Parts: sequence; structure tokens; C-alpha cells
Amino acid sequence: MTTDLLAAVEGFFDKEILPRHREWAAHVSARKGTPPFMAELKEKARAAGLWNLGLPDRMSNRAFAPIAEIMGRLPWAPEVFNAQAPDVPNMIMLQHAATADQKKRWLEPLLEGRVRSAFGMTEPDVASSDATNIATSLRREGAEWVVNGRKWYITGGAHPDCAFVIVMGVSRPDAPRTGRHSCVIVPMPSPGLRVVRELRFLGWEDSIAPIAELDFRDVRVPAANLLGDEGEGFAAAQVRLGPARLHHCMRAIGTCEVLVELMMARAAERRTFGRAVLDYDSTQQAIARSRIDIEQARLLVLRTAERLDSDGHQAVWRDVSMVKVAVPEMAQRIADRAMQLFGAMGGSDDAPIHRAFAVARMLRIADGPDEVHLRQIFRQERPARWTVSESPYITPGDD
Repeated sequence: MTTDLLAAVEGFFDKEILPRHREWAAHVSARKGTPPFMAELKEKARAAGLWNLGLPDRMSNRAFAPIAEIMGRLPWAPEVFNAQAPDVPNMIMLQHAATADQKKRWLEPLLEGRVRSAFGMTEPDVASSDATNIATSLRREGAEWVVNGRKWYITGGAHPDCAFVIVMGVSRPDAPRTGRHSCVIVPMPSPGLRVVRELRFLGWEDSIAPIAELDFRDVRVPAANLLGDEGEGFAAAQVRLGPARLHHCMRAIGTCEVLVELMMARAAERRTFGRAVLDYDSTQQAIARSRIDIEQARLLVLRTAERLDSDGHQAVWRDVSMVKVAVPEMAQRIADRAMQLFGAMGGSDDAPIHRAFAVARMLRIADGPDEVHLRQIFRQERPARWTVSESPYITPGDD
């Protein structure tokens, strides 16, 4: 079944999506919003059973990995299958923590692809790399929560179809640091909620899930919009973060496969100093190292996906952190090599290279910067069993 599904996604991508990419690029470069043909493609994908594939109740993370790679070949392909970020992680979070009423109002429209969503965590005025610094306030007043604060680099927050944002904030300021935060669902049309601006990263504009800076000033939502239990915001968020990070890395590998193919084509077609660029040792090494990087990254992703399926998110934080560091670094290296080989075209909108570089660089900051994950990895490293002088692996000479 998984093999058949993978073949179906591959065939759908080749037949329905890739031939429309130039049309998609022309549309988003000229105007905001989703191209008109997207609705037709979504209906076809849904009719073919290729819908909501990134959800754990649909398939395992291990089975989804090669499918996510195919989707990662183009930035807009996941949306055709309703498998785009940040909506899939938000769906997972809602499936885990939402009440029956919340699922009916907020989850069902997401599953059907009728709306988009966002997750509001990062803030401009604190070091969000330490998530316990999050300072947006959630104050209970009678039957309402009152939200005050500012969020930025909120993926999807500037999308015209964004119906709600899941906001993390401090609801119990006197509690221990990891028990101070809660999550509430805030509808986007709420009075006091303002999209301050749409943000770019390294000049790159996210056309699939436009990035927003959001301002919350006395935004009132019903008490029933609390997602999960009060003070357990981090616990609720952790459920979405593992798959979110892993899915980003799965898609990044698919992007890198495209870059290697483009490097091969460019190097075969261009000549310098009387020789094909492909004949230069430096070109061959760049492509060969890229292949090694991809294969290593893929193995790490697949192992982590299997462990996430079998052991759950709490048991695999170290593995997820290793993937989160290794894969974006790998993707950035490969994008840099491709840009060097393509020359000026590599930095233009004609090629997907500069976008791949910007996204990879952003992933090294988003959902926890490298330094936080490296710290997590180190802290779970087993202490040395011996001192250096006592170690049986050390063989000092006679005095």
C-alpha cells in the first residue's frame, strides 16, 4: 500500500504539478494570493486519495518521509495535498489537545483545506531561543481570555485565508518557568489583533505561508478557546514540534535532489576555457559531496522517523535535534554549491537556488536555533567512564 501510494504521489507530481510550476511562479511574482488553478489541483489530489498524508492517523512518519521528499521538490507542492506547514503540525496539535467542540470548529476546516492557520510563539522583544522567555500575556477575565503581546516571524500569519492563530503566552506568571505558559486559539478577525507587516528572510518572501508580525492588544477570546490545560502550553506545543521539524527536513532533502539535478545539467551545458564545466575536478567533487550529504541526511531522517513512530516524541528529542541541526546545514551547503556553479543565475528568481539557501538558513534559526539543539544533544551524551589517565585506550610510554 505504501509503495502504491508513493508511486501515486510521484505520478501526480509529474503529471499535474510540475507542468504548472512556471505558471505558478509567474502568478506569485506578479500578484499576491494563490493561483486560480490550485483549487482544481487540490480537488484532483483529494479525489485520488492523496490528501492529509502528513497526519499520523493517515500514515507513519517513516512512510511519509519519501512522500514528503517528492513534495519538497517544489515549494508549493505540499499545499496541493493539504500537507503544508504550519497547518499539518497545527492539525496534529489539535488532534492531540483540542476538545470535541474545538475540533469541530477549528480542526475540521483545516482537514478539509478550507482555511489556513498559524502558530504564534516567537517574539521580537525577547530571546525566543529560550522559549520560557515568551512574554505575551494571557489574562483570564470571567468567561474570556485577554491576550496582549507581539509575535513575529509567524509562518502563515499573513495568509489571506488564515482563520486562526494558536498563541502561546503567560497565563500563570507565578508558576515555575515551564508551567507558566498556555495556548489559546485566537480567530484572525478578532478586534485588537493586527497584522503589522509581512516579513521576509534574506529577501525571500514566503508565497505559500506568508510570514507575519502580529500585534495583540486586549484581544478577547472565549475561555473555551484554551487549548489543552492551563499551564501546559509547552506540553501541548511539543506534540507538534517533533513532526514539524522532521517534515521540514524531509522536504529539504527533496529540494536538494532538485539542486543536484540542476547542477548536473548546468555543468554539462556550460563550457569555460575550452572544457565542459562538468569535466572540472572541482565540479565533480562539489556534486559528489552533495550526493554524500544527501544520503547521510536521509538515513538520519529515516532513523528518526522510525523512532518517532515506535517510541513517541518524548523519547526522541535527541534524534530530532540531530536531524534539525544536520539537515538544514546540509541543505545550505548544497544550495551554496549550486549557486556557485550557476553563477549570477543562481541568485536570481529564475532558479530555485536562492530560495533553497534562504529557507535552509532560516531553518537553522526557526523551531530552535542550532545552538539550542546542540546543547540538547550534548546534555544527553553519556559521561566518560574514566579519566584520560585511567582509560584503557590510553597507552602512555614508560617513565
